[in-house]
Amino acid sequence: MESINLFRGYGKVNPHLEDQSPHHQYTSSKRRILIFSVSSILLLTLIIGLALAALIHESNSESEESLYLSSSNPAESIKTVCDMTQYPSSCFSSISSLNSPAKPDPEVIFKLSLQVSISDLKNLSSFLISFNDVSSQAAVKDCVSQFDDSLSRLNDSLSAMEVGPGEKMLTLEKVKDIQTWVSAAMTDQDTCIDGLEEMGSKFLDEIKAKIERSKEFLSISLAIIAKMQALLEKFDQKLH
Repeated sequence: MESINLFRGYGKVNPHLEDQSPHHQYTSSKRRILIFSVSSILLLTLIIGLALAALIHESNSESEESLYLSSSNPAESIKTVCDMTQYPSSCFSSISSLNSPAKPDPEVIFKLSLQVSISDLKNLSSFLISFNDVSSQAAVKDCVSQFDDSLSRLNDSLSAMEVGPGEKMLTLEKVKDIQTWVSAAMTDQDTCIDGLEEMGSKFLDEIKAKIERSKEFLSISLAIIAKMQALLEKFDQKLH
């Protein structure tokens, strides 16, 4: 009886196997590809959306910062500029001590930094003239002459920024010239120290300390003018 049942079952097709026909397999593969494509498109759309949101947020943040700086008090504006220098504390204290406009921008703050440098260099030159050191008299005389050249270059920088109402104090060409002049003034101070060292001045340490302070102020001015374009952008302004 069992043999008869086996015989009857021979040749019958499993209904589940019929579902695995080539047509069904093709349809299933096509469905999987479609699902994968839709998922990929959705993922790409999500990534693009997140990237755009980040860009919009960054743009809004920069706009808010520019708006804040343009309407902030003088102390905040000076601090923003001074933070771009190597000596932010010295920069802030020296410039804040001067009379500044109600809303100083980077150009005005740079001009104030030049005034600080000029004032300190004048004091340094007067300090050297007062020395009565015979052994280093020639070197001191050279230093005074070099500082006179430095003062001339710094005053040229200030003169270049004197413009009429509504005009910009700085242009790309002026920035390059001023950078050269301030750098030359710093080189003059290094040359002065070299000369004093060669002469073996007994006042070398005292003089070097004052020169280093002067170089610090010049370094502040140089840093501000070198980063003027980036600073103006923070204040929603442009360099012409």
